[in-house]
Amino acid sequence: MGVLRKLFKQVFALFMCDKMLKQRLKKLMPHKENRLAVFVDGPNMLRKELGIDLGLIKKEAEKFGSIKIGKVYLNQFASNKLVEAVVNQGFEPIITTTDVDVAMACDATEIVFNEAIDTMVFATRDSDFLPALIKAKNKGKETVAIMGEEMSAAALKNTADKIVILRGKK
Repeated sequence: MGVLRKLFKQVFALFMCDKMLKQRLKKLMPHKENRLAVFVDGPNMLRKELGIDLGLIKKEAEKFGSIKIGKVYLNQFASNKLVEAVVNQGFEPIITTTDVDVAMACDATEIVFNEAIDTMVFATRDSDFLPALIKAKNKGKETVAIMGEEMSAAALKNTADKIVILRGKK
């Protein structure tokens, strides 16, 4: 029996050296890390008076898993410096001339149907994204609300699976 075990180990080791086999096995094995889509309401969260920066939001979001989709929604008045900071943090800046909330809600609702995402994170201070959050929960996604103030968005706080209240650097 010992000879068979030794032979099996040697054959298994040879197979594991094959990169293509590793890739195929990786696809077949369930993922271990929670995959996140993060949506940041820029005009509502990235404000000097709150003392919250994107790095803090990212750090808190990463406690729930690995960010696979990260978008920061900004209006047309966002400075080039802010857009550069968003890119430097690894997020995609979405600049809109219309209502930022509408663009963010539409994108979030689309991602609800993305099977590669396990958890949806909404960084905001208002309840404008409640319908998208509810749709995500109905489709089996875990939801996280990252909020800028204790008193913000009661409906979002009461609906999300997990809540993070940020304390800014004032």
